[in-house]
Amino acid sequence: MSDVAASLIDTSDMIQLHRVFRDALGAAAPLVGSVLADDVERAELVGSYYFNVLELLHAHHDGEDELVWPRLIERSPADADTIRRVAGQHEGVLTSLRTAQARLAGWRADPQVDSGAHLAAALATLGAELAVHLDEEERVILPIASQHMTAPEWGELPAHGMQHFGGDKIWLILGLIQEQMSVEQIANMESHMPPPVRDFWTGAGRAQFRAFIAELRS
Repeated sequence: MSDVAASLIDTSDMIQLHRVFRDALGAAAPLVGSVLADDVERAELVGSYYFNVLELLHAHHDGEDELVWPRLIERSPADADTIRRVAGQHEGVLTSLRTAQARLAGWRADPQVDSGAHLAAALATLGAELAVHLDEEERVILPIASQHMTAPEWGELPAHGMQHFGGDKIWLILGLIQEQMSVEQIANMESHMPPPVRDFWTGAGRAQFRAFIAELRS
């Protein structure tokens, strides 16, 4: 094995996180469409799900802006133009994200068929725009990151995301991420959780997630 190959870090956890966004935004039409006019209880369930997913996306992109792009531009100058271009896609995604968040807030407050259709369209637009960015990030940026960041630096991303997460259901996020993992990866993830977080997750958190998701997808 070459020295370069030996030094590569595993960035596949980013792809797993991306699947959370792809799955959630891809399910927008049936989930939002499952809410009848004035069904406040169902709207709150679906709305809470998307509120937390969108907050996770916001925190995730903030983490990349702070921890990934500057390091890659500095350490891989030959790829700097490409890195800046892909990083710049966050601006367009942010505009679509804010539109979706605004429509989500209005729909949760007053779930009607028309506002639900506008919300579903905003989430679909965000999903389409985000997919272009995620595809290129996975194809182009992750290989660069695997060569130019250290494992501890890459490991700062999940912690940053959790610290800056503006949602109200951290157990939902943990569960959605674990749905994308193998049994071995889940065990490894939980072994590296701070003890209070692990105790909460393995105690009440996982059960809350399972009950929430079962009702959401029913």
